[in-house]
Amino acid sequence: KADAYGRFLVEELKPFIDRTYRTEPSPDRTALGGSSLGGLVTMYLGLAYPSVFGTLLVVSPSVWWDDMMIVKRVDGLDRRTSQRIWLDMGTNEGPGSVEQARALCDALVRKGWKAGVDLRFAEFAGAGHDESAWAERFGQMLQFAFPGRRAK
Repeated sequence: KADAYGRFLVEELKPFIDRTYRTEPSPDRTALGGSSLGGLVTMYLGLAYPSVFGTLLVVSPSVWWDDMMIVKRVDGLDRRTSQRIWLDMGTNEGPGSVEQARALCDALVRKGWKAGVDLRFAEFAGAGHDESAWAERFGQMLQFAFPGRRAK
């Protein structure tokens, strides 16, 4: 039901937030992020809605899901989008997790994303697949998503 979730985010939730709160609604000020299966759906929906989400925070994504369909989806893109992508994985997240994240990163690079420019891939030594590990790197994710921004 990822497609229904995406429609909800784009057609209902984001418009409500933008109407109700002082936001900067442009794609370059709008990020989508999630961890584990949330990281997977972030990548999937981000690629489906590049005109809405300018930055994707793909944290410990479940790349293994559906025979690594997310890698195939990236490979199937006509061209890269203008999005900036943070992709990470801890080295203690399970067998094959780091290699699968690398495969996703490699697919993004093949499509034209450039490491250190609009793609940040990070492996966190000893980090597990849990909220405390993700919390430790959350500040880095926000700095990537919104560089040069300071709270007012």
